[in-house]
Amino acid sequence: MENIVLDGQSVTIKDFVLAARYGAKIMLDDEAAERVDEARQVVERCVDENLVRYGITTGFGKFCDVVISKEDNAALQKNLIMSHAVGVGEPLPIEAARGMLVLRANALAHGNSGARLSTIQALVNMLNAGVVPVVPEKGSLGASGDLAPLSHVAIALCGMGECFYKGTRMPSSDALSAAGLTPIVLSAKEGLSLINGTQCMTSVGALAVWDAWKLVRTADVAAALTSQALRGITDAYDPRVHEARGQAGQIDCAENLLALLEGSELSTRQGQERVQDAYTLRCIPQIHGASRDAIGYVWDIVSRELNAVTDNPLIFINPDDASGGDIISGGNFHGQPVALAMDFLGIAAAELANVSERRIERLVNPALSNGLPAFLVQDGGLNSGFMIIQYTAASLVSENKVLAHPASVDSIPSSANQEDHVSMGTIAARKARQIVDNARTVIALELLSACQAIDLAGSANKLSEPTKAAYRLIRSVAPMVKEDRIMYQDIQAVLALVADGAVLRAAEESLGREAD
Repeated sequence: MENIVLDGQSVTIKDFVLAARYGAKIMLDDEAAERVDEARQVVERCVDENLVRYGITTGFGKFCDVVISKEDNAALQKNLIMSHAVGVGEPLPIEAARGMLVLRANALAHGNSGARLSTIQALVNMLNAGVVPVVPEKGSLGASGDLAPLSHVAIALCGMGECFYKGTRMPSSDALSAAGLTPIVLSAKEGLSLINGTQCMTSVGALAVWDAWKLVRTADVAAALTSQALRGITDAYDPRVHEARGQAGQIDCAENLLALLEGSELSTRQGQERVQDAYTLRCIPQIHGASRDAIGYVWDIVSRELNAVTDNPLIFINPDDASGGDIISGGNFHGQPVALAMDFLGIAAAELANVSERRIERLVNPALSNGLPAFLVQDGGLNSGFMIIQYTAASLVSENKVLAHPASVDSIPSSANQEDHVSMGTIAARKARQIVDNARTVIALELLSACQAIDLAGSANKLSEPTKAAYRLIRSVAPMVKEDRIMYQDIQAVLALVADGAVLRAAEESLGREAD
């Protein structure tokens, strides 16, 4: 796996996921290092010349008018990160905390923050050594960025707080020592540069949108299997229908469904068995397609935020300025762009689960399933079969409806009303992540249900080739249910295939396409 180069400008979501989730190493770009050094000189001139600049020679938030002496500057930075490390709750997943290290280093590498090159390199070294800060998941308002979560990263860098190392939670000083690293001592502005930004919400959000993009295409595979189990009508996916509307996601989804169903002996034509299908089959392109478009929008927002400079103040090199650059206080730390996108992502993923659960209901309900046995089991009554599978799906869908309420519509003023509008973007990202996780499970339940229906009809050999590849993979870990058994292990096995992208890859490879 190649190193991911951080230059503050070109990291992609795939790069990010490779580093955060799969352990790719990161390194700083040489040109970025030069920009970092130039910006740092501006900070040092301000301190040396006692220029009043926010966060460099002043206090923070409501204390912005309190001037701090040169002698107290190091203590100011240490006090900042210690006082702000007040997160609560369970630790973020390891991958999300690793992602925060990637994104913070990348933001600082842009060269507008004034941190020392050695401090950025310390972030890089921590990630590459596998030392991961323990970051409590709750406590961020999403403006001024993710202060509390990022403070837990900053204190770890300084040898305080806790880290995970080689699977063990321990004091940060011990973890750094075991990895051969040395805690840093912060200099002027560096505390603020480390904690003022959107890297927690963006890390959680980038992982969620990556998973959502895999999931929306896996949902097409599940829907194609269900459509065949129910003898669905393919005329509704005719490209002329979707081009007449002009919605890109809808057009792409319809095209994908036709490709997934090509060659199926189970699909039917309009009027062959019935005139039209219920909405959960007929309107798959409209429903899945809308989620595709929403996920695409979120993908674009997150892609920009990965390379955004989101701390305050920002430094812009200006040879005409006495200090060597302009130092401007702004509000790039405000998480509103990410907050709105994450709320949208949660809604889009929730709808994938919503329609999937309704397809499960059509499979298990003998009044709707076109002749399949009730609850997809032989000897019904003695056996309950997939009756409670639908309950589980319904439970997750209902939970998603609660979680999908937008966090971004809320704001609570903070810092004595200096920060009088906040984004709640990190809450939105965490909710989106949970909704995607729930939706993934519902799709796994649909895949199990559709394969059971196909086996009951004895028609696996009549599936299209792409869906047959997915069917065989699922059956390799979860055999047909011939009589009642404990099924939660089957669910976990299929869920692992969905989460890994294996179901999607099986279908895509059959079509000669790349899954990622």
